[in-house]
Amino acid sequence: MSLPRAKLTKNFPGCPVEATLSYLDGKWKGVILFHLMDGTLRFNELRRKLPAVTQRMLTKQLRELEASGLVSRTVYPVVPPRVEYALTPLGETLKPVIRALAAWGEEYVLCRPEGHELRDPSCAPAALQV
Repeated sequence: MSLPRAKLTKNFPGCPVEATLSYLDGKWKGVILFHLMDGTLRFNELRRKLPAVTQRMLTKQLRELEASGLVSRTVYPVVPPRVEYALTPLGETLKPVIRALAAWGEEYVLCRPEGHELRDPSCAPAALQV
């Protein structure tokens, strides 16, 4: 049985794409990074932007992003506790990658209430065809 990709961050056979994806691996990490691109957010602000995620899963994904050095967590000693999340300088370097994913999704992914599907690339505007 093979290990999940997230467990193999130090054991990639020379593949930078797979290694990079290991840090973004997780259903919500890319979306969290996307929302933090606009600036610092408190935990509940992130929860409101991601209504389908559970509190437990959001906490888990944020901890993993923090452990990898992509997101910083600041706790303010007030009552009730205030916790803010922001991209670190390393996390900021992912902005072009996240923007590229967003642009590709806007062009090639159809989002519908019953789910999403890929658009036929032959229907893409000529400017995006290679």
